[in-house]
Amino acid sequence: MSRYEDLAAEFGTPLYVYDLDEVEAARKQLFDQLPEPFELFYALKANPHPDLLAALRSGEGRKCRAEISSTGELANALAAGFAGSDCLYTGPGKTFGELREAMSLGVRMFSTDSVTDVQHVGTIATELGITAEVLLRVNLATASAGSGIRMTGTPSQFGFDAELLPEELPQLRRVDGVTIAGMHLFPLSNTADEEALVGEFQNTIAGAAALAEQLDLPLRYLDIGGGFSIPYGIPGGRASYPKLRHELEVALDTHFPEWRQGTPQLACESGRYLIGASGTLLAGVTNVKVSRGSRFVILDAGINTFGGMSGLGRLLPVQVGTDAETTQTVSLVGPLCTPGDTFGRAVKVPDLAPGDVVRIPNVGAYGPTASLLMFLGRPSPTEVVVRGDEIVSVSRLDHSRVYSNQAVAR
Repeated sequence: MSRYEDLAAEFGTPLYVYDLDEVEAARKQLFDQLPEPFELFYALKANPHPDLLAALRSGEGRKCRAEISSTGELANALAAGFAGSDCLYTGPGKTFGELREAMSLGVRMFSTDSVTDVQHVGTIATELGITAEVLLRVNLATASAGSGIRMTGTPSQFGFDAELLPEELPQLRRVDGVTIAGMHLFPLSNTADEEALVGEFQNTIAGAAALAEQLDLPLRYLDIGGGFSIPYGIPGGRASYPKLRHELEVALDTHFPEWRQGTPQLACESGRYLIGASGTLLAGVTNVKVSRGSRFVILDAGINTFGGMSGLGRLLPVQVGTDAETTQTVSLVGPLCTPGDTFGRAVKVPDLAPGDVVRIPNVGAYGPTASLLMFLGRPSPTEVVVRGDEIVSVSRLDHSRVYSNQAVAR
């Protein structure tokens, strides 16, 4: 039996298996593709599992910081050993309650998206008698890349429109409790095209420099975002960017000649690239049926387990990892009582029968916590973390299926 078959036999299916060696290899690969002074934030939305977080912040080599957008993610980061000061808090809808909790737990840097967002940060910082650092997330008016998921140059809830910043900056400078530390730009997500990624970073760096000069706004910190790519739910490896480091150095030498001395401090961020390849989903075949000439393979893992973000239209369909020489084409579906529980309608699989186990690769990112876990009340999948042949942990997210009445004041 293979390692995966052994784990499925021991812990059942559906089962996520995360390999910490793969996490650390991804961290090293991405740092090696960035200039030496760069910091790297891990976006917890990709996967907040504490063991994966701990692997990104410890071990040999350069360490990641944490990019969070909720107090729940902050709790996971702290549980994994990050300090509040290691975290960048993002998101366009921060409430007073979560800002108060975050600052009380040591978070001091916030990415902000509007004048009122900065004012909210300042209100709570003043209340607590501290000074918070804010990065102005900027939505540049122009973009460069033609591939990947576009995150700038269009109307958005994220970021200050660059053309409006000159008239908004006087208000921002009057906000008590904050200091404007720099800018945060995130123009692109998930592009394997190195030329497109480099072009977008070049555009981002030039745009940030021009805006800083126009506004007379010294930048202590500049986060230029991410965009690093890895397949999702299909075989394949992380994208490689062999020219990225040099091209970033050239762009920075042109627009920020003191960057090698730390002015500004530079950062990138990544989610899926750092942990995507670490994860494999093992799903059991519960039934195989033929309907009007079409074959359906029914798994015990559905969109409640994997792919709940498929409504975004960008994550599915999946492919099954197989060493078989012969395959057949099937509809691969889950167990839920809805036709939407479909992984793919033309998926190539080996000859499968009830009791078999299939492997879906590259699912370390956007797995259980990005899925419809509570839909139809099925239990969460088990998650096993391994390092080589060692089992590091076994866990399962717990959610209640019982509703309780609460008194309502009338």
